[in-house]
Amino acid sequence: MRAVGAVVGALAAVSVGFAPNAAAYDAQSKQWYLGPMHAEQMWKVSTGKGVKVAVIDTGVNANTPSLKGQVLADEVPKSVAYHATDDYSGHGTSMAELIAGTGADGGLKGLAPGAKIVPYRVQLEGLKSGAEKDKTPSSTEALRAAADTDAKIISMSIGGMTTAEDKAAVNYAASKGKLLIAAVGNNAGAGKSGFIDYPAGYPYVLGIAAVDSSFTVSKISSYGNYVDLAAPGEAIPGWCDATFRSYCDSKGTSDATAIASASAALIWSAHPDWTVNQVTRSLIDTASRSWAKDKPSKYAGYGFVRPREVLDNPNYNAGPANVDPLAKDNGGDLLAKSSVKATSTPSASPTSKAQQKTSTGGTSAAGSTAESSSDNNTLWVALGGAAAVVVLGGAGVAVMRARRAR
Repeated sequence: MRAVGAVVGALAAVSVGFAPNAAAYDAQSKQWYLGPMHAEQMWKVSTGKGVKVAVIDTGVNANTPSLKGQVLADEVPKSVAYHATDDYSGHGTSMAELIAGTGADGGLKGLAPGAKIVPYRVQLEGLKSGAEKDKTPSSTEALRAAADTDAKIISMSIGGMTTAEDKAAVNYAASKGKLLIAAVGNNAGAGKSGFIDYPAGYPYVLGIAAVDSSFTVSKISSYGNYVDLAAPGEAIPGWCDATFRSYCDSKGTSDATAIASASAALIWSAHPDWTVNQVTRSLIDTASRSWAKDKPSKYAGYGFVRPREVLDNPNYNAGPANVDPLAKDNGGDLLAKSSVKATSTPSASPTSKAQQKTSTGGTSAAGSTAESSSDNNTLWVALGGAAAVVVLGGAGVAVMRARRAR
């Protein structure tokens, strides 16, 4: 079993299991999304070269065939570098490969194979207690450390970051111009509330939902006012466990978060002078949706990520560099003003909504109770050529949502 929870949410919230397959498991043939997303076409324009992605997770094994030469372990700040390349569950390595894997020796092909990974191993479910756990940094410590580096994107397929200190760390990282991307959690379905996890639920963090190969929003993908975008997250290959002997099928918003992070890396590599505001705006503007942009879905946010739409258009206008495209949602313009100090403390903690521990599995944190006013439940995703319909979770469910006031 591989957990994808608080590794979705601090890995906190989203546990998803990998179903073991035969030894001859063909990982690359399982990467169904590379074709529809036109990966080969995009790689002619951008591979993510020059972009560093900080992966806060269970650690990243830099010695898998697909990650050799892709992991910048020496760039992890010493204060949080303890066993950064010693992955205790296989989850962090899987996320890193989905982002920047080279595909060597049949390994996973990352959507941004030219990008580099900076690994952060943090305390999540699955890390045994004792001296090793005591020496391993918390997600909060890792996030602050990553914010002080030159990594442009911080990918968090984790959850459980529900304290005032966690929120302050998010604000600090945002003030440094980092693009923060996190899994919303795998808490929908099976009688669960569907509440979204943290850090995805915080301002300045793009919350990512999961869809399957038919472009149906996953039944387990958490929903609510904090979903920003959707990406592939069902039947995605990843390492079965920390032995790194074979890949298995997995599902969850952890995988979707990695793919969304890679999408951002492709765009930022092609436009290295853009700010986090412009990269964020491009992801939102070009996402596939059948509803108005100012009325995002509580299941898929602004729609399905389509970096190709940016890479294929040399005349794409990403808008002003110093204006946060989500300033209204975020409650300000922190990304433009960089006004939050490292010592800042949030005025309120999300723990009043729901509390959860930082782990690689468990329950998702709080989300929104806002109801939708629309009964439209389809998302048309034009991925090139014919359009594919994306069904938003459940039968007859509403799509629109009152936008967040986090």
